[in-house]
Amino acid sequence: QLQLVESGGGLVQAGGSLRLSCAASGSIARANAMGWYRQAPGKQRELVAAVTSAGSTNYGDSVKGRFTISRDNAKNTVYLQMNSLQPEDTAVYYCKADYLTFGGDIRAYWGQGTQVTVSS
Repeated sequence: QLQLVESGGGLVQAGGSLRLSCAASGSIARANAMGWYRQAPGKQRELVAAVTSAGSTNYGDSVKGRFTISRDNAKNTVYLQMNSLQPEDTAVYYCKADYLTFGGDIRAYWGQGTQVTVSS
């Protein structure tokens, strides 16, 4: 069972930066995609950023130009660099890994989440 452990969350003032890390207990080189999602109180979980095994990236509209996702397969770690943070970025941030099974299905693994709070 793959485990994902997020770190790097915390309290930051508006305009500041944070770097989240997601460490996997196994190889992420085989993962179809690695991603970051977030969930604010009373809202649905939403995609923040994702990176495929080929290196293609995808970002949520609200974070484009401010956040950058990257992956280090050698360290089995995915990062989310967050710049120009705003109060609306306040949420619990979750790491997700998608693996293709032998049956052709996608199996998803989630981390426990890390809190990011941006003060105005």
